[in-house]
Amino acid sequence: MMLADGDVVLRPIKLRDQRDWREVNRRNRDWLRPWEATIPPPAPGGPTAHRPTYRQMVRHLRTEANAGRMLPFVIEYRGRLVGQLTVAGITWGSMCSGHVGYWVDREIAGRGVMPTAVALAVDHCFRSVGLHRIEVCIRPENAPSRRVVEKLGFREEGLRPGYLHIDGAWRDHLVFALTAEEVPEGLLRRWHQARPGARREIK
Repeated sequence: MMLADGDVVLRPIKLRDQRDWREVNRRNRDWLRPWEATIPPPAPGGPTAHRPTYRQMVRHLRTEANAGRMLPFVIEYRGRLVGQLTVAGITWGSMCSGHVGYWVDREIAGRGVMPTAVALAVDHCFRSVGLHRIEVCIRPENAPSRRVVEKLGFREEGLRPGYLHIDGAWRDHLVFALTAEEVPEGLLRRWHQARPGARREIK
C-alpha cells in the first residue's frame, strides 16, 4: 500500500530500508534526541529492557500491522527516505481510534512534507481503515511538531502529565485530536486549501 501527494509518499517500512533509515537517523541524532522515546530504568530486581535493533523494530511493526494494531510507514520526499510515520495504538470496538507519531529529516523540515504526510495518513485512517478518531501527543516544548498539527487544524484537548518516557525522563504531553466528522472534506484537501498559494493549487 502506498499513499502519495505530489513529491510526498508514505509506504510500508521494509527491512531493506535499513541503510537509508540509519543514515537519516545518524545525521539527525542531535535534533531528534529530545523528542525520542526512551526505555525507563528497570524496577529493582526487574528485567532490563534494551533498545531494539532495526530488524527487530521492523519485525515488531509488521507483527502489529498484521494484527490490525498499527500502520507503520516511511516517508519519502522526491524519491528519498526522509522520515517515519506510525499510526499506533489502534483500538476497535466502540472506540475506533489510533494515535500518530512521526519524525522527519531536519533538512526538509518546513517544506510542508510532514503536514502532507500526516494528512495522507489521517485520510487513509478515516476513509479506508474505518477509524473515527486520531490523536497526536506532543511535548509542549516541541514547537516544530506542534506547528504540524496546528497547520492541519487539530483540536488541542489538554495536558497528560508524565505521559511518555522521552529523552531519559517521564515527560508531559499535549493532546491534539481530530474525528472523522470534523474533516468531511478530507484533511489533505483542508491542508491544500490552507497553504500559501492555495488558490493556484486547487482546481
